[in-house]
Amino acid sequence: MCLAVQAIVITCNESSATAIVDLSGIQKEVSTVLVDDVNIGDYLLIHVGFALHKLSEEEAKSTLA
Repeated sequence: MCLAVQAIVITCNESSATAIVDLSGIQKEVSTVLVDDVNIGDYLLIHVGFALHKLSEEEAKSTLA
């Protein structure tokens, strides 16, 4: 069984394909190599340090509620 958590991107580094994300107040560096066009403010599903999928803002906020 896998568990992915959603997080919002607060900084991006395209040259290293990484981003700093915020997970309910915890900031973590993750790899964005599996997701195209990651920008500050995007919501991502994170699993084991890798961004797997980009979420819409509506989908992310609905899940958080």
